[in-house]
Amino acid sequence: MDVDVSQHVRDTAPQLGTGVPYALKVVAGQLADDPDLGVPSELPGVYTVTVDGDLFEDCPALFIGYVRESDRVEIRYVRPARTAEPAEPAEPATDAQDHGPEQEQEQDREQDREQARPADPVVAAVTVRQVADAWRRITGWLRHNAPDSYAALRPGVGPAAIAALEGDLGIRIPVELHVLWMLTAGDDGVDGQGFLPGNKALLTLDAVAAVHRLNSDLQAHEDARNTDRPEDERITVWQPTWIPVLALGPADRTSGLYLDAATGYLGRWSRYHEGPGDELDTLVTYLEEAADMLEAPALATRDKPGLVGGRLVWLSGIDPAWKDRWRPLTD
Repeated sequence: MDVDVSQHVRDTAPQLGTGVPYALKVVAGQLADDPDLGVPSELPGVYTVTVDGDLFEDCPALFIGYVRESDRVEIRYVRPARTAEPAEPAEPATDAQDHGPEQEQEQDREQDREQARPADPVVAAVTVRQVADAWRRITGWLRHNAPDSYAALRPGVGPAAIAALEGDLGIRIPVELHVLWMLTAGDDGVDGQGFLPGNKALLTLDAVAAVHRLNSDLQAHEDARNTDRPEDERITVWQPTWIPVLALGPADRTSGLYLDAATGYLGRWSRYHEGPGDELDTLVTYLEEAADMLEAPALATRDKPGLVGGRLVWLSGIDPAWKDRWRPLTD
C-alpha cells in the first residue's frame, strides 16, 4: 500500500517537535503494512492514529489523520493530542420542558441540524477529499509565492475544539468545515487583511462563536421589533444555521461570508444590512475557484490575484496605499 504525506503535514511536523517527522515516518511505514491501523474519526472516510509521545524523543503525543483509498493512503493532518474531558451529555428534558412554542422551535431547529449533516458516507468522503485537495493547492501556492501570507495561517484544531464550538452555536458543523478547521483554524492576516478573494480572512473558532453570538443578538432585537411590523416588512439579518467563516479581516466583525448549514451554500452577512444574498458557492467550489485563480491567473474572472512583497493581495479589496506596489500574477 502506497502512503503519501501531504506537503502541509510535512511543513507542520517539525514545528511540533524535532522528533515528530521521525514519528510520522514510522506511522507511515506501519500504515503501508496495515492501512486499517487507525480508528474512524468524526469525519467520514478519515481515520486517526494516536502516537504515544514517550516512544519518540522530543515528540508530544500526536493525532495523525489519514484518508484510505483502495490503493493508497494519504496522511492529511498531524497535531498534538491534548487531553480533554468529554463534553457532558445534555440533561434530559423534563415534562415541563417538552411543551410550549420555544421548545417546538428548538425541536424544529434540531431537525434542521440533523438534515444538515450529509447522510451518505460516500458523499461525505468525497467532500473531505475535495476540501483537503483545494486547501493543499492554495497553501502550496502560498508557501512558494507568498510566504508572509502562508506564515499567517494558524494550525488546525482537533475534534474536541470543533465539538465545543458546536455546543456554543447549538448546531452541527458541516463536514466541509470540519475538514478545513482541522487543516487550519484561522488566518492571523498580514497588515490587517487575509489572503482569500477580496482579501478576506478565515475566522478563528473564537471569532466564529463571537460573530454568531453578535448577529444572533441583533436578530433577537429585530424579532422583538418584528412583532409590530407587517409581515412583508419584517427584517431577518441572521439565521441560527448560518456559520460565519470569513470576514473582511482577522479582527473584523462587520461583514463577511457565512456557510448555511441547512443548505450547504455560502452567503454574505453584514451588520449594515446590505442584503445577505447567496454566493451560489459551496465551500468546496469557493476554495477550488480560489486555487484555480492562483494557478491560472489569466483565467481569473471574479477577482485578480497579485503580490505586494511576500503577501498575496487581491485587487478587489486592495488598500489604495498599496496599489502602486501591487504586481498582478502571470501564468
